[in-house]
Amino acid sequence: MVSGVRMIKNRYPLRFTLNGEEKSLDIKPGISALELIRDTLDLKGTKEGCGIGECGACTVVVDGKAVNACLMFAAQLDGRDVLTVEGLGEDDALHPIQQAFIEHHAVQCGFCTPGILMSTRALLEENPQPKRDEIVKAISGNLCRCTGYQNIIGAIDAAAERCRENKNRNK
Repeated sequence: MVSGVRMIKNRYPLRFTLNGEEKSLDIKPGISALELIRDTLDLKGTKEGCGIGECGACTVVVDGKAVNACLMFAAQLDGRDVLTVEGLGEDDALHPIQQAFIEHHAVQCGFCTPGILMSTRALLEENPQPKRDEIVKAISGNLCRCTGYQNIIGAIDAAAERCRENKNRNK
């Protein structure tokens, strides 16, 4: 028995919400949230870059906060709400953040992009009108080797405005 939860055949029961869908599965103890998302659930948008929480390629949003999935045990997702880049847009429409990144040429090789999109989502949910220094701080854990970040910062600023307009329109 581990923390009041009965492990069966070296498996841990896990229940959480992923991209709006309830998930219930048994996992091996000790795997990371990144391994669960990429390998078990086959969502490849969340990338493994460094594996030690330095690059941000694995950033997902857990209960509204940007986190490095490589630094979390999958078991820590139990009962939580998780959003990956696959859940960011709609089936027929890009999220305003994604659209702004395209329009502002904020994507080059694309490896870091999902993590930066998720950091941006967490930022804009918490602060719909971030100042430039707040944007810089929010993505400071995301390493991009292709850009000087100017287009990314511009895209985030534009996405913030677009998200605010959409909220006002939907009131």
